[in-house]
Amino acid sequence: MRGEIMQQDGEKQTYPDGHPLDEVHYLECKIVLKPDRFTSVHSFHDFGKLVRHTAAELEIAYSTDFVAGQKPRIREVLFFDTPDFSLYRNAFILRRRIPYLDGFPTDPAEVVVKFRHPDRDAAARVDIRPVIPTSFRIKFKEELLPPHDTIGGMRSLYSHNCVFNLSREHDERRLQMNNVIQAIPALAPYMKDDTEKIQLVNHTAVEEVLLDLGELHFGHGVSALANVALWRARADHTPLVGEFSYQCKFKRSSELHCSSRRQCEQFFLKLQQVASDWLSLGSTKTGIIYRLNGAAHLGHE
Repeated sequence: MRGEIMQQDGEKQTYPDGHPLDEVHYLECKIVLKPDRFTSVHSFHDFGKLVRHTAAELEIAYSTDFVAGQKPRIREVLFFDTPDFSLYRNAFILRRRIPYLDGFPTDPAEVVVKFRHPDRDAAARVDIRPVIPTSFRIKFKEELLPPHDTIGGMRSLYSHNCVFNLSREHDERRLQMNNVIQAIPALAPYMKDDTEKIQLVNHTAVEEVLLDLGELHFGHGVSALANVALWRARADHTPLVGEFSYQCKFKRSSELHCSSRRQCEQFFLKLQQVASDWLSLGSTKTGIIYRLNGAAHLGHE
């Protein structure tokens, strides 16, 4: 049975089955934005101008030709939890995301199970792998976020993710999200019993409108695709939250050169100042969905 307990193999840390602990391979910077600023696709491009201006001021290369004429992508985002939010209260997130093309869902749907924690080692110790016969990807990220109540700073949140797909064939076999819970041993301790059902968080289906803005280049081969997103309630298109993000990927931490990371952080700090009128402090996108209908702030955010 997999779980949080870490074993030692000499000096090498492993999960109970001997698999080495996952390492961070992504640095993702996120800024939560006020949703009412996004009233049309032009609003996305207005924020893109601030990104370009900030990059130019810091002499950071920024390319946009490859996204010229691109239209926003639409995805449906659903969060699932117990009625008392047991998963989220223990720093887990269970999400299903379905992309749409020309008004129709495309196959397959993507399921993500996340454990998020401000301590990297605590995040790494949770074995997020499933025990179902399916291919999956582990994405372990350091996320940089603004402080809860101050513009111009940053804090780290480590996100340990398992990503896999559910095809339409699975749906036809009535593979419910409760089966996903049973497939991830790390989630089992937070369910009351095998019969407890999970449900759509706050009865809210999210429609995500996502537009790629360009690519930031931080030197030493380190680049990051930048995009901006608006989340709104699918039922009535009520704006819920916006976000700007960019992500660097590397095979090992030594590939993220110190000067590249420094430029990445400088851009993150400077953009907060340049776009201060757009910023919404105090939570993440997921946190805002959980706090709908007057729910209290929860989770390790």
